[in-house]
Amino acid sequence: MKIGFDHAKYLEEQSKYILERVNNYDKLYLEFGGKLMFDMHAKRVLPGFDENAKIKLLNRLKEKVEVVMCVYAGDIERNKIRGDFGITYDMDVFRLIDDLRGHELEVNSVVITRYNDQPSVTVFMNKLKRRGIKVYKHRATKGYPTDVDTIVSDDGYGQNPYIETSKPIVVVTAPGPGSGKLATCLSQLYHENKRGRAAGYSKFETFPVWNVPLKHPLNIAYESATVDLRDVNMIDSFHLDAYGETAVNYNRDIEAFPVLRRIIEKITGEESVYKSPTDMGVNRISCGIIDDEVVQEASRQEIIRRYFKTACEYKKGYVDKETADRAKLIMEELSLKESDRKCVEPARAKSQKYKRQDVNVYPAVALELRDGTIVTGRKTNVMDAAAAVLLNAVKHFAHLDDSIHLIAPEILEPIMNLKSNILSNKNPLLSCEEVLIALTISATTNPVAKAALSMLGELSGTQAHSTTILSKNDDQTYGKLGIDVTADPYFPTENLYYI
Repeated sequence: MKIGFDHAKYLEEQSKYILERVNNYDKLYLEFGGKLMFDMHAKRVLPGFDENAKIKLLNRLKEKVEVVMCVYAGDIERNKIRGDFGITYDMDVFRLIDDLRGHELEVNSVVITRYNDQPSVTVFMNKLKRRGIKVYKHRATKGYPTDVDTIVSDDGYGQNPYIETSKPIVVVTAPGPGSGKLATCLSQLYHENKRGRAAGYSKFETFPVWNVPLKHPLNIAYESATVDLRDVNMIDSFHLDAYGETAVNYNRDIEAFPVLRRIIEKITGEESVYKSPTDMGVNRISCGIIDDEVVQEASRQEIIRRYFKTACEYKKGYVDKETADRAKLIMEELSLKESDRKCVEPARAKSQKYKRQDVNVYPAVALELRDGTIVTGRKTNVMDAAAAVLLNAVKHFAHLDDSIHLIAPEILEPIMNLKSNILSNKNPLLSCEEVLIALTISATTNPVAKAALSMLGELSGTQAHSTTILSKNDDQTYGKLGIDVTADPYFPTENLYYI
């Protein structure tokens, strides 16, 4: 894989800039947007970027940092799912706390935002409290967002309890968007000011990249990633007016800036040091870009991946047609085609070869290895296509003939019997996870299977395309193996119950 990003240089520059910003205050509330860990979008569009760069950055500053986590009560109440992990937001809060502690970062507390006495949220808070986590409740702020006089008063932010902190940098993060991070930061500024302390606010948002051109594929890829939020990149007119310098931001930040600036000025009683929403940011991501052509091509590929992802989400009923059309429009804006993703056409060709009269699309998967080699697999009477291509790929890496069977029938048959006859599973075909477990069992006695199993690590960083929507289990297994997978928006079966 060609590298376009210098991770070490970025960490050095980013940590230095945050420390420069905190020197202006007794305490800096730093709102962290995007994913704190496992930022796979950034890793894909910036080859060389570490998906855990943010957490490693904070680890560098750990003596000066503590973390406050926000979660919107409504997301807990309706069991909102974090798509990349397939877990609910309440479970993601637990996971994030464990991960932060694992990186020696102090988790101060969890703030429940826009709390409205929901019973399920009360249970969630009890779980946290009984594990020794401090919990604060913030109800909806009276007057928000336009009545600044009420917002910045004892009837507004004054109604929120003050979060006691001790470090000069307070990172405010959340499992997802709309969690109330900004409101929590501003509430804390209000309380700090009432106590006579000089506190400031800054935002750490990776995308869009403010000092990269508006129509650069890197920034367009961000629009594609947030197509469901209707985010649109724009020139920051406030920044242009104040400095005569072009900067890129997105519509929500630009629209909210006038009110946000008035709130900060009302809290501090002074003119805001920020002349634009871009001023508020501390991101120095562009300093790590060392090969723009590599970044541009990676970003174009991400736009195609996002197009396929959105098309599948529309088929599943998760997004509306406007969102799906917008994803397609973004792709067409850069004159990109589905076939520009190298593994798409081989998967479709494999599917067409085995197509039958009784199925619309035959399940097949093509895997593009890091050296550009294409390996394909199809659904058989034993396993699904996603599993078949994995076995074919590890055979390729181990230099084994395609005709060799890695897993003995006496291992496969009992598993299929267990699924269909004992567990009453309507789909007896083995999934990726089940096939890999069977391969592991075979490897204990079969040196050929052992050689193939040892090649699983080679799958990380590969690209795959399926002619049908993958099951949730297969999709997650691909993610754990480091395979970036897309799919055509067709279900592999007419059955409505498909997971």
